[in-house]
Amino acid sequence: MRVALLAPIAWRVPPRHYGGWEQAVSTLTESLVRLGVEVTLFASGDSLTAARVESVVPRPLEEDPELRVRSRAYEILHAVHCLERAEEFDVIHSHAGSFVVGYAPFVRTPLVVTLHGSGAEPDSQVLYRRFRSLPYVAISEAERRLLPELNYVATIPHGVEVERFPFEPRHGDYLLYVGRIAQVKGVHHAIAVARRTGIPLVLGGIVPPEEERYFREEVEPHLDGELVRFVGPVDADRRNRLCCGALAFLHLVEYEESFGLTMIEAMACGLPVVGTHRGSVPEVVADGRTGFVVADVEQAAEAVRKVRHLSREACREWVTERFHATRMAERHVRVYDQVLRQARAGV
Repeated sequence: MRVALLAPIAWRVPPRHYGGWEQAVSTLTESLVRLGVEVTLFASGDSLTAARVESVVPRPLEEDPELRVRSRAYEILHAVHCLERAEEFDVIHSHAGSFVVGYAPFVRTPLVVTLHGSGAEPDSQVLYRRFRSLPYVAISEAERRLLPELNYVATIPHGVEVERFPFEPRHGDYLLYVGRIAQVKGVHHAIAVARRTGIPLVLGGIVPPEEERYFREEVEPHLDGELVRFVGPVDADRRNRLCCGALAFLHLVEYEESFGLTMIEAMACGLPVVGTHRGSVPEVVADGRTGFVVADVEQAAEAVRKVRHLSREACREWVTERFHATRMAERHVRVYDQVLRQARAGV
């Protein structure tokens, strides 16, 4: 089977620090290659993969100011570069956002689309609804609820290569948040939990330009280097070390997030997750086994006090059972087979 994976080009595949979509594409790419699928990855030119790489940009848009100012033009060129070669592939699988679906009528090769949460964007909803009959893959049941009228061929959560994650069976002594420093991510709630429990909190991640005011007003005043510490962007190795040394991972989001990849990365290291009952959190966290699903800051603080009673081995086992990269890739291969059969039958 010849598959083209169309990745975003905001960040490298895999990302150096931040880039959930790019990390998901990277894991899928490498897992498909191991299954014997012939994969061509359309991504930034510096991407690292066992697949063949095709690119129109040498570096990620978000890492090059000259490219970033013309990001929409490069994103279109990136999509066209893939789609104009459509007949070289059996399936094209897009992870690059909603604008790609507008090209579907001009491409004979089946186009599979993974939403990655973009179904919550008003502009994307217009495009997805116009092309609702395309085969869509959701990353959670929570995502499907955002646009239930689309033609979903599967719900496939993200996966991780569990064996590549270090494991620490002993509970650590601090709370941890890793991800985008943003209001909807509930970083201020994590700070409130640290203040209520007296347990130190480590924050890691990027501060996007649109969140600089939030960081300055809601996060920075609490950074004292003791109770609350900000360590900036972290790569995968440092994130894993932080997870191994932590007591609990806080994921107190304020929106219907389609999937929190950092949650399964944390649990793969044995770190329990305390997350709010929003979006995919109840699907990702086994409440009372691998963490706690809570309603507010008060419940989150209570959960943190109980987290030492949870087995870190159970957290890793849960990820192996439900979110292993091989399982994810095998499910995608079944989707590709199904879509190919339907295309050949004229469906």
